[in-house]
Amino acid sequence: MSAPSSESAAYADVVARIARAAQAAGRDPADVTLVAVSKQQPWEAVAPVLAAGQRVFGENRVQEAMTRWEGRSDGLELRLIGPLQTNKAREAVAFFDVVETLDREKLARVLAEEVQRQGRRPRLYVQVNTGEEPQKAGVVPAEADAFVAACRASYGLEPEGLMCIPPADEPPGPHFALLREIARRHGLAKLSMGMSADFETAIRFGATSVRVGSAVFGARD
Repeated sequence: MSAPSSESAAYADVVARIARAAQAAGRDPADVTLVAVSKQQPWEAVAPVLAAGQRVFGENRVQEAMTRWEGRSDGLELRLIGPLQTNKAREAVAFFDVVETLDREKLARVLAEEVQRQGRRPRLYVQVNTGEEPQKAGVVPAEADAFVAACRASYGLEPEGLMCIPPADEPPGPHFALLREIARRHGLAKLSMGMSADFETAIRFGATSVRVGSAVFGARD
């Protein structure tokens, strides 16, 4: 019997850490989804994690995801967690189960048009730039309420949750708390927050999905 790969061992460790963090917060571990961030990983790194039972994967780019998962996506949930250009919206609606990076009205309009045209409705998260960092995508917190309302009223989109990426050089807790509060105001049940360095903190603040790459797959080259 061959030894487990480093990826499958790391995956098992992350799954166990998620369960411990959920239990410590008085939550059911089943209420926290692990999104394994497979972007830029070679297939040899992804395959052992898939074989170990992981079924939800996060990708940054539409084209790269289609190349990696074409013909391999049966029974999986694929999430777009990178910024979406409007000229890729058609492929994104056709290919992804979840788009976590809805962040501007032009994109909302194009996604709504594609949903109507294709009759396929991926689940949507609004990305909030909680740190108001100019280099990051996401609607700023002061505009999040109006944007969620516009998604619903103007475009017929019903986001299921919110997503954020806190600034790397700040404690993540206040950013997670802010996202949770915006979600509460709008009755949004899902919170995509927390990555390799801070997913346990995110679970404490109510994350329903955590996006973990390097802790599962190792650092990318």
